[in-house]
Amino acid sequence: MKAARNYPRVLVTAKGARWVEGGHPWIYESDVSLIEGSPENGVLVDAVSEKGKYLGTGFLSESSKIRVRLVSRNANDTFDEAFWRRRIRWAWDYRKAVMGDDVSCCRVIFGEADGFPGLTVDRFGTLLVTQTLSVGMERLKPLLFPLLVDALREDGADIRGLYERNDVALREREGLAQGKGWFALSGLTTPESPVTEICENGVYYAVDVENGQKTGYFLDQKYNRRAVAQLAKGRRVLDCFTHTGSFALNAAKGGAEGVTAVDVSAAALELARANAVRNGLDDRMAFLCADVFDLLPKMEEQGHKDFDFIILDPPAFTKSRDTAENAERGYKEINLRAMRLLPRGGYLATASCSHFMPAARFERMLRDAARDAKVQLRQIEARQQAPDHPILWNVPETDYLKFYLFQVV
Repeated sequence: MKAARNYPRVLVTAKGARWVEGGHPWIYESDVSLIEGSPENGVLVDAVSEKGKYLGTGFLSESSKIRVRLVSRNANDTFDEAFWRRRIRWAWDYRKAVMGDDVSCCRVIFGEADGFPGLTVDRFGTLLVTQTLSVGMERLKPLLFPLLVDALREDGADIRGLYERNDVALREREGLAQGKGWFALSGLTTPESPVTEICENGVYYAVDVENGQKTGYFLDQKYNRRAVAQLAKGRRVLDCFTHTGSFALNAAKGGAEGVTAVDVSAAALELARANAVRNGLDDRMAFLCADVFDLLPKMEEQGHKDFDFIILDPPAFTKSRDTAENAERGYKEINLRAMRLLPRGGYLATASCSHFMPAARFERMLRDAARDAKVQLRQIEARQQAPDHPILWNVPETDYLKFYLFQVV
């Protein structure tokens, strides 16, 4: 028997109801025909079709185009502390299942894919780092964050602090202010430093959770970096867009003859160099501060054939459909240049981390670049994000990372 419904109701158009019944957890402003009463921003509401059919319960957002973010489609759910504790346990048990013992550095919660719309939680050893991008999750933090820390500590994880990285413009779409800092946790002393050390694939990194990109470090490429390491032995590697050197370090650790790490940020390269020293790999690594879009054409003009393995892991070239065409041109430019620079039999690793550059379009671009470079691509692997970033097939926004390994012949 269904539980009594004590939540405000949001009436959803027929079009919106079809969208939700297809499995997507978002209800857009344009698909809301009526909000009954005057519910507070960020509270739980029931989504109901115009014919009165229950569709699900989710967080209301008055400011966002995503007006409701569903958290459950079960009318018998009660959203108390026990509910959220179970959901945290479910997310953590999933990580242990798919990552095995490799959970000291992983994504613990991946937003909608784990039933926490708008919330990201990454673990870096003893620190948790959160990013909260929905007003509903913002309201839930005082309950949720202590439960999260308790769940991991009860399972033996040594968690000493939780840092919030809410310095992102997306929060403004939810009517939320930007900011960052430690979240006070009862029974835990705030750590003195936001810098911690992690070990991934046998490589050690200093991670600055306060100032590093996103939550401090990109965990989604963990196993793609390991795939690069397996291919790098004895090769001369050029790692473009190296940032703090993660792919370059894995290549060097894997036995590369030499690695040149390139980034436009001098500050990022200093961190990469420090990481190389920390791992005893600096003797086989060089660091070059340059714009990859300028460097690759110059190397081609000069007839360089110094590298037989090139890695392209750029930042997202597009964050909306409106700029996808320009982004495709950018991806083609760097891939075309890399294919021309590689000798026959050389290797190429190439990636896109933008949801708005779907795999079919990215692959079409690679085919066009190979045709223009007059080479063939022999695919070794097509990969995606690590499984701690699960993909929901009914939520395409969770499917964003494309990663390919080729031999150029």
